[in-house]
Amino acid sequence: MAEEAKKLAAYAAVDNHIQVQQVLLPSTNGPCVLSLSLLAERVRQEKLNIVCVPTSFQARQLILQHGLTLSDLDRHPELDVAIDGADEVDKDLTLIKGGGGCLTQEKIVAGCAKHFVVIADYRKDSKALGQQWKKGVPVEVIPMAHVPVSRTIAKRFGGEANLRMAVSKAGPVVTDNSNFILDWKFEHAQNWKEVNTAIKMIPGVVETGLFVGMAERAYFGMEDGSVQVRDPAVN
Repeated sequence: MAEEAKKLAAYAAVDNHIQVQQVLLPSTNGPCVLSLSLLAERVRQEKLNIVCVPTSFQARQLILQHGLTLSDLDRHPELDVAIDGADEVDKDLTLIKGGGGCLTQEKIVAGCAKHFVVIADYRKDSKALGQQWKKGVPVEVIPMAHVPVSRTIAKRFGGEANLRMAVSKAGPVVTDNSNFILDWKFEHAQNWKEVNTAIKMIPGVVETGLFVGMAERAYFGMEDGSVQVRDPAVN
């Protein structure tokens, strides 16, 4: 059911946001693998002129496997659209990302896009962060700073920030940037914009998995086969 929901959301996003000639970010977490397959199909059928900028080694391999045109931010520093998944999306379109460890690249590339669109299934939809995603907010850190950063986050914001350990190798997860990841399990709702800024100011922090005020639309594939669209609230 969840896989079918992801597919529905991916179809909606690709259909609504991919045009004849664009430069875009297709990511690789969950539903975005589907979006790459759908994108490749449209490129073949409609002769679209699409250039793709990856956010990880896995994304790069998938772009090449699908025969799509590969580029980078040196050649294309401004993107037309970024289509990406999320670990959780709240009512204000604040996201938690980085469960797969590529938060820094994903935020850089999304920040270079004119439009940032999120696709997810119904399990990622929350009124407030932490309701569905229980693994915390990822924080990428310089390896030598992981202990002091962990202590500072817990002291200032509560909860605990634990070093993410690898599954298929001994020791911690190492990002594509050769850094470590802390997973901050917070205790209660926060002012996420302020918290994001404050954590990034801690010496040794590279980036957080909080995406605040970046997404302009989210597509959720629902259990009943429908697609729910969410736009930011108008203040």
